[in-house]
Amino acid sequence: MKKLPIAVIGAGPVGLAAVAHLLERGLEPVVFEAGPTAGAAIDQWRHIRLFSPWRFNLDAAAVRLLEPSGWKAPRLTALPYGGELIDDYLAPLAALPAISSRLQTGARVRAVTRAGLDKTHVRDRDTTPFVVRVEHEDGEIRDHTVAAVIDASGTWSTRNPLGASGLAAIGENTAAGRISAPLPDVMGRDRSSFAGRRVLVVGAGHSAANTLINLADLAKDEPGTTILWAVRGASAEKVYGGGDADGLPARGQLGSRLRRLVEAGKVELHAGFGISSLKTLETHVSVEAADGRTLDADVVVPCTGFRPDVDILREVRLNLDPAVEAPVELGPLIDPEFHSCGTVPPHGARVLAHPEKDFYIVGMKSYGRAPTFLLATGYEQVRSVAASLAGDQAAADTVHLELPETGVCSTDAGTSCDVPAPDTLAPVETGTGPKAGSKPGSELRGMAHMSGLRP
Repeated sequence: MKKLPIAVIGAGPVGLAAVAHLLERGLEPVVFEAGPTAGAAIDQWRHIRLFSPWRFNLDAAAVRLLEPSGWKAPRLTALPYGGELIDDYLAPLAALPAISSRLQTGARVRAVTRAGLDKTHVRDRDTTPFVVRVEHEDGEIRDHTVAAVIDASGTWSTRNPLGASGLAAIGENTAAGRISAPLPDVMGRDRSSFAGRRVLVVGAGHSAANTLINLADLAKDEPGTTILWAVRGASAEKVYGGGDADGLPARGQLGSRLRRLVEAGKVELHAGFGISSLKTLETHVSVEAADGRTLDADVVVPCTGFRPDVDILREVRLNLDPAVEAPVELGPLIDPEFHSCGTVPPHGARVLAHPEKDFYIVGMKSYGRAPTFLLATGYEQVRSVAASLAGDQAAADTVHLELPETGVCSTDAGTSCDVPAPDTLAPVETGTGPKAGSKPGSELRGMAHMSGLRP
């Protein structure tokens, strides 16, 4: 087992941070990325600007790995776009020989199991290697034998449905041709799909806010562009957020600007609009709410949040919270019914553990359906997990997390922003020791899951 590599699924910010921490611990990682490059999911929303400045979005171990290569850190106070996060950080990190030699792109993980054991078998399970079944870009499917698995595959590929009950609305699948990607580039790549059309944005998070603001900018240049906004809640107050009181100013500005657009009639808000069905007509789609109201639109933008895909883990012994589908000990700490992003305590390998020894879900996927994830949380998660896999349990149990003051969290579902936030959030610490990777980070939810929508 000690001679086998550790599999990391996903080469996004948290996945690559996991690799950096494993290398620092003298462990051997192998990384499987389904996309053609590292950060492939972020590339789909490279036009989005993050809320938080660069200094909150860099993992400490990754920076230590980059610095000897001559890499120049970006201006730490600047707010990066998703594309800059890739071009100026993730791509150089992935190109380092220490990582590129261990990174397999176009490698989609199809299943994780134990060698020769399905999930019903107990004997010798903890000392049996894992098998990660991977479909490679040439179409060949190969099994890779590894000592441990860190699943940092995120949730971008599995958005929540438009239906109000957690299921796809009746007719939603049939209407797929009129439903856009969760974060379309309405001012650039996808402009022709929205210019001069009736656009319905569904959702009450920052991905919705960002899209609505970009559509309002588009409407200035493209007459006839009509912007509709449907939210399930009774009002949009939680989306407007903390304004000037927000600890991340760009996030506060986003909510304030959206409020002004609604009040000026530039965005037509429909509150209490829980979608029950979509009817595809020859020229448009008719969207019906549970109370019988209907909205006609040419295109629907689903800003409804995301959920984890656990199908690849059917042969792994998981212990998931029944509500948010996070590791069972983490679930109560992040449940959006009771917690905002500023009230989640620091946590590491012990909280993330499953009955399956040496298997961890980290990053956005570890939060399941909870919309309150921070990049800083993911960096601290993988620092702790790497320490645990290296046998340094004391370091694994010493976890830290420093959070910026916040009057609002990024949310696409639930009521996490209904929880009053304290006036000031002091740094949260548990234990003592070095704070490697304990920088605050941007929220990863709405926009492809990186919080930090453009103000």
